[in-house]
Amino acid sequence: MDYVNLGHTGLKVSRLCLGCMTYGVPERGNHRWTLPEEASRPLLRQALDLGINFFDTANSYSDGTSEEIVGRALRDFARRDEVVIATKVYFPLSAAPNAQGLSRKALFTAIDASLKRLGCDYVDLYQIHRWDYATPIEETLEALHDLVQQGKVRYLGASSMYAWQFSKALHLARQHGWSRFVTMQNHYNLLYREEEREMLPLCRDEQIGVLPWSPLARGRLTRPPEASTPRLESDRYGENLYAASAAADLKVIERVGVLADQRGLPRAQVALAWMLHKDVVTAPIIGASRTEHLADAQAALSVRLDAAEIAFLEEPYIPHPIVGQN
Repeated sequence: MDYVNLGHTGLKVSRLCLGCMTYGVPERGNHRWTLPEEASRPLLRQALDLGINFFDTANSYSDGTSEEIVGRALRDFARRDEVVIATKVYFPLSAAPNAQGLSRKALFTAIDASLKRLGCDYVDLYQIHRWDYATPIEETLEALHDLVQQGKVRYLGASSMYAWQFSKALHLARQHGWSRFVTMQNHYNLLYREEEREMLPLCRDEQIGVLPWSPLARGRLTRPPEASTPRLESDRYGENLYAASAAADLKVIERVGVLADQRGLPRAQVALAWMLHKDVVTAPIIGASRTEHLADAQAALSVRLDAAEIAFLEEPYIPHPIVGQN
């Protein structure tokens, strides 16, 4: 496993981050395809055995049960100081008025609840899951800074938003002397490259660590278009992400299949290798519901694509509607 600095910090993270939305009580929340605890633990153990030290979850995944499962597994299988735990905050866990968003009250309540579920005294990376249009960004940034000062959070990160919003947050934090975001977790893969226009250049300029979510387009880049899975059939959010561009995406998916056949590699390795060639990317957030998913991800670290192969994969892409920000 390779290890790199997380953005402009001294924190070392594995080149792959294990996304833990896959692990949670299936009956809780809206992710019916998640794996229960007994099926999740072997995959979390395998990730550690492969050298992955970076784990990403969120308070909203399966109504908090993802944090509980991940926290118990990491306590049982690893030393706390050897793993990097990331979680997120924004989406509601109940219908109560202050059980969502990024107000000072919501943030202070949410971090304590996440720490309890994870069984930790602190989280390494605390990320705002989306931009909160109902709360002044200054309130959010000062509250996040206070959490860092209290020792409950080591570093701050953000997720899907517009580049102007992220730039504003970085500027305000610098202006006020608050702790700044050091990462951006954004939607980026061969089927959705709109982040290359504004967000990725901003992250490169500000030395922000980039942690793309859905690097395999929720499995669409790993199989022929006609193939299906239980997750694909029930994943309404994923359907919304790619529905408007489905016809154009078929050409990209076809190119991945062609190159995979030429190289004698699984499609997942080709698609992930393409992302790992992007120097602005720190660690893609990979999902794993089977052992071969982790094996493919690790193998992709060694796959080298030349300029012609990268151009072959990228050439069919056309501009897409902006999705995933709200």
